[in-house]
Amino acid sequence: MEILVVGAIIIFVLMYNNTIDKNKFFADNQKYLEAFKEEDYQFLVYAKYGEDVDVNQLYSKRVTYAFVAFLIVLVLTLTNTNSVEIINSQFFLNVVISLVFAVVVFKLPYTQLKGYYKQHLHEIDVMLPYYLKSLEILIQHYTVPVALGKSINDAPDIFKPGLRHLIDRINAGDSTVDPYMEFANTYPVRDSMRMMRLLYRLGIGSQERKQERLMMFSRTVSSLQNKARETKYKERLSHMENQTMVMLIVTGIGVMLIILISMMMMF
Repeated sequence: MEILVVGAIIIFVLMYNNTIDKNKFFADNQKYLEAFKEEDYQFLVYAKYGEDVDVNQLYSKRVTYAFVAFLIVLVLTLTNTNSVEIINSQFFLNVVISLVFAVVVFKLPYTQLKGYYKQHLHEIDVMLPYYLKSLEILIQHYTVPVALGKSINDAPDIFKPGLRHLIDRINAGDSTVDPYMEFANTYPVRDSMRMMRLLYRLGIGSQERKQERLMMFSRTVSSLQNKARETKYKERLSHMENQTMVMLIVTGIGVMLIILISMMMMF
């Protein structure tokens, strides 16, 4: 047991002081470590931090923290295990407990990213109609794939990862509706499915049909914009009502305190 404890401590210290090159370790074992990465991890990272962040570096930190958590919990549990117990099931139970803690530490950042994304779905719901309106203007002059590519720079940051993936699939030769539906599933907000189907239909058919579909697309976008404005108005109204209520309560409590103090001074 003493050898295991000392070994774990030495490994932890060497990694902390960068004596052991963990970056080389990750590079050498990348294909094995990538197997544990969630499919939507990169998208969630970009959605929260933007596309300038190094996804691989963040993922390597997750793996490092999980490994360190495994060592720490294993050392702590082994300190309560004597030399006889170490060869029986108690030792393996300690290893399982350490693995559970490591998995929790590994999954925690991903869970936080998912929570952040769900909290901001409402913002996406409000931003999507305005992005689609700017896209509509581009579609009047370009094909749908070209318009999508030109819209990326001016699109809200949270849409950029999904748009890049959408364009990559289209450029790879996928002419079906699937890339558009994947984008709609990634951003499951109001009418996203219907809007992406309309967008797909805009990219197929004759020029005459394109003008007809563009008018339908424009009317739908305008309707979504009106709903977004109504949502913003209701939110501002609700915020003002809450502030007014707080002011009335504070004022009422203040007046009551002044009256109470005045009555006590009279006696």
